[in-house]
Amino acid sequence: MAPNLSAHMTVMQNAVQRAARRLLRDFNEVEQLQVSVKGPGDFVSQADLRAEQSLRDDLNKARPGYAFLMEEAGAQGSENWAWRWVIDPLDGTSNFLHGIPHWAISVGLERRLPDGGSEPYAGVVYAPVVDEMFWAEKGAGAFLNDRRLRVSARREMQSAMLGTGIPFAASPPGLRRRFARTLEALMPQVSGVRRFGTASLDLAWVAAGRFDGFWELQLRPWDIAAGLVIVREAGGYATDPDGGDPRATGDTVAANPHLHPQLCAALREAMAAG
Repeated sequence: MAPNLSAHMTVMQNAVQRAARRLLRDFNEVEQLQVSVKGPGDFVSQADLRAEQSLRDDLNKARPGYAFLMEEAGAQGSENWAWRWVIDPLDGTSNFLHGIPHWAISVGLERRLPDGGSEPYAGVVYAPVVDEMFWAEKGAGAFLNDRRLRVSARREMQSAMLGTGIPFAASPPGLRRRFARTLEALMPQVSGVRRFGTASLDLAWVAAGRFDGFWELQLRPWDIAAGLVIVREAGGYATDPDGGDPRATGDTVAANPHLHPQLCAALREAMAAG
């Protein structure tokens, strides 16, 4: 039996599916641009912007009082917002650029709390190429299309499959060193480590039990806004290495309840090494 969608979730999924149709057309074209001298970089930038504008238009039409935080256009709307959309219109841009069919649209919804803070309230991560819609709303569970999600039940690190994000050339040297130390510590302990290049999907895969855990440093709010609530509603933990809110620093650790403390400890030790 298909789960009933709330009004918020209906708006989110409709907006994401409309943006996805254009991105799929663009993806089919960008594969052909690989042979050009100029390359597909400018084309992909425009695809990203068009998808973001499509999402903004649809979400603003449905909920005109809500604020926005977007990867390309930044913050828009009232600073005293009660609800805010957090949007990454094309997560996995490098994959998209190279014709690799692993990328996603991520839309999170944050709710202002009485104390002035905020919380991730709902999220959608959609992988259009494979038509996988990961979604969750606080208190209602997490789903992949119509199927309920639960994090994995593995308890031992030696049987765990982890996902991560690898710093690249533009990353600060200190970040690269911290990642290298963490990887060096974890590799001998686990079944495998994978880097697929789309953080929102990495988090969704933790929720689906495909990954037992995931870590990445210095992610941006739009990378994790949707994934945090999806992991948590699937029974997992998603925090920074100290157990706090990863939205504050971007340092993100997500895992099932058994492995989360071990991943956090490994990351704290690597970061403390300087």
